[in-house]
Amino acid sequence: MPERSAKRNQTVARMLELQKMFIDYEHKNGLDPQDYYSPSAKHPLAGFRAEYYNLAKDLVDLAHTEVGSHR
Repeated sequence: MPERSAKRNQTVARMLELQKMFIDYEHKNGLDPQDYYSPSAKHPLAGFRAEYYNLAKDLVDLAHTEVGSHR
């Protein structure tokens, strides 16, 4: 189970990094919905939504595994 806890902690840490990056960007630049939903490949938020979504999904799966339940 320690490896699950380590994976969970790494996932949460990365999610917090992404949240901080997003908030910092928004405070400095404002947020155009285009930049959030379909940023250009070179935009600082490119890939943000997909990565955050995948991390959140992985975290839910880890939680279900830890308690022995499933979606």
